[in-house]
Amino acid sequence: MPRVAILGTGLIGASVGLALKEQGWDTVGWDPSPDALERAAERHATDSTALSVEEAVENADLIVLAGPLEANVATLRSLDTEALVTDVTSVKIPLATAAPEGIRFVGGHPMAGREHSGPGAASPALFRGAPWVICDDNVAPADLEALSGIVRSVGANPVIMSSARHDQVVASVSHLPHLLAVALVNTISGNRDAEELVSGSFRDLTRVASAESSWWPEVLTSNAGAVTQAIDALMTSLEDLRSRVIAGDTSALATRLDDARAQRSAMAPPVARVSVVLQDKPGEIGAVGHALQTSRVDVRDLQLRHAVHGGGGILTLSVRPGEVEPLKAALAGEGFDIEDED
Repeated sequence: MPRVAILGTGLIGASVGLALKEQGWDTVGWDPSPDALERAAERHATDSTALSVEEAVENADLIVLAGPLEANVATLRSLDTEALVTDVTSVKIPLATAAPEGIRFVGGHPMAGREHSGPGAASPALFRGAPWVICDDNVAPADLEALSGIVRSVGANPVIMSSARHDQVVASVSHLPHLLAVALVNTISGNRDAEELVSGSFRDLTRVASAESSWWPEVLTSNAGAVTQAIDALMTSLEDLRSRVIAGDTSALATRLDDARAQRSAMAPPVARVSVVLQDKPGEIGAVGHALQTSRVDVRDLQLRHAVHGGGGILTLSVRPGEVEPLKAALAGEGFDIEDED
């Protein structure tokens, strides 16, 4: 049985433990927080716990650095191991430059998460269908392939790129959206009328502002160059839109809106939808809940459209694209019909 040492048992670390346990790994956890370590053990994200990093990594085949950025850098510099080492940090250059010579380090970053933090929110399904960046800076081909295989085994899609390229891209698709969400929330702070009218679009745009904030300042400042460039690009785009609004240039505004709509439609959907036909009888929602428990998917959204004449209807569940088939199979096992998406 392969053995993984998870150093940091928060949301991502505990989710890695749960996912690898399903693939037959023996998991040992360590965390500077006894509460986080205990909670991860209660969730069965770890088979055992260690009192120190040295104890955790002993006899490990894989070491996952799942703490904050600076903690991961410090731990990486101190390691003396023949095991494959990876991390889950959202900034990669500091790790790539910190790896000691002789350490089999392959940087990684699963592009997955939730608004809630801590091991209590962990899920083995968190990575299904999600991109998982693997950095190939000075990495042995065998180690790159080994980590890619592990990533695929938990349902994620490995994406190979350099640390520098990762930090540049993630500044635009992850770090900037978080700052934008913060800025949008701040624009209506204290405005009771605006807060009462908040609805779908504003909630969607600001969802990530609800995420755990303690480690974000470290991430943003560590990637300051790329983040600043992303902010400048956004400001240029907003200034252009602002000038069109002031000028009353409806034609140019329509062009920009249409271009953005087409580009957004061409992107891979962040979620896939499964529509379940509900009958007008007791226990239908309970059976759906059992299917969700069986498939262990991560539900991102749900909507219920009632039948025209009352009773029953269509329940649409939004999940990661890689979780559609397990969910459909579980729903079929409960006797549900699935409505085809248009």
